[in-house]
Amino acid sequence: MTTSVTDATSESLKGIEALKMGDEADDDVVDPWNVVSKSETGVDYDKLIKKFGSSKVDAELLQRIEKVTGKTAHHLLRRGMFMSHRDMHTILNEVEKGKPFYLYTGRGPSSDAMHMGHLIPFFFTKWLQDVFDVPLVIQLTDDEKFLWKDLDMEKAKKLAFENAKDIIACGFDVEKTFIFSDLSFIGQCPEFYQNMVRIQKCVTYNQVKGIFGFGDSDVIGKISFPAVQATPCLSSSFPFIFNKAKLPCLIPCAIDQDPYFRMTRDVAPRLGAHKPALIHSVFFPALQGAMTKMSASDNNSAIFLNDTPKQIKNKVNKHAFSGGQATVEEHREKGGNCDVDIAYQYLTFFLEDDEKLEKIRKDYTSGALLTGELKKILIDTITPIVTQHQEKRKALTDDIVQEYMRPRKLKYSY
Repeated sequence: MTTSVTDATSESLKGIEALKMGDEADDDVVDPWNVVSKSETGVDYDKLIKKFGSSKVDAELLQRIEKVTGKTAHHLLRRGMFMSHRDMHTILNEVEKGKPFYLYTGRGPSSDAMHMGHLIPFFFTKWLQDVFDVPLVIQLTDDEKFLWKDLDMEKAKKLAFENAKDIIACGFDVEKTFIFSDLSFIGQCPEFYQNMVRIQKCVTYNQVKGIFGFGDSDVIGKISFPAVQATPCLSSSFPFIFNKAKLPCLIPCAIDQDPYFRMTRDVAPRLGAHKPALIHSVFFPALQGAMTKMSASDNNSAIFLNDTPKQIKNKVNKHAFSGGQATVEEHREKGGNCDVDIAYQYLTFFLEDDEKLEKIRKDYTSGALLTGELKKILIDTITPIVTQHQEKRKALTDDIVQEYMRPRKLKYSY
């Protein structure tokens, strides 16, 4: 597989331009480590898609996904929560030809418990795995968190194991899913490490500095890390799953992770591999609103998966940013703003009933539904999701988790 010099550099050049989108005072800042919106309504995704050079998920793609899978599109797709892609049509072409692909996604473990926003890519990935019946690899980048955060090695590994429990509790099939911690797995798999070094050899310091914005004072571990996140895009990195078959992969992820895979898409053809395809999600807002950074260090910025029903109720009532008016009378007259109201925004992610969601939108916008009533609907919607997740997580023994993380053949033959 060959490509021209122009083709090979085009996406990385887009990446350099995109990562500079915070240069202007009115621009959002989006990179793998920072997301800062300058608007109460959140990031301008149309502008970001143009900057990144990806494609918008449109009605044609939704119809094609439904035609190929024979299933109604997931509500996160229908509502534009997964709004951008690279080469999704190529993946569908492969499916129509009866050819296999695999899914790859990941998680950077930085806290003992994940928050509800972290569930979004995993819920969607689980749906993709079910409707396409394909293998999935999930990378836990505990090495990244060791390099970027104030964590010692053992703590980083422990967080990866704990986060694996939250991921498994989403319902992934052990016969179709391999979860791995970088710090534990890479030393066990020479093929993975060899591909990692091949990728490192293909990317210069100037290129990685331009794509990711690294500075002269950054440790060399950070500079080499993008190759680690790129390596699962090559099916030959997992010989125990794929044997010697060269399969394309599809990566569901938040759009801030795209720079890693723009780099990979430039490198892959030079290594005789498929370019990874991607489908990007929007960002899940903090309770305080789209302009506030959600942080594991600020317990009130998010609903965490280990929160009690009482904590969820208190967080929503006290901290969820409201799009309502100052008084009941004014709200009845003018109505609320669903574009900035966090209770409504969270419902767009977690309330699957389209008709019910639309009624809530109309009632809140007209003023018929008050802010307190809207927050109660959210509490009643997400509390069962969290409590059921906790029950599933509690049932996981260390042996079950270790089985998901054991390098092994999955149910597919290649």
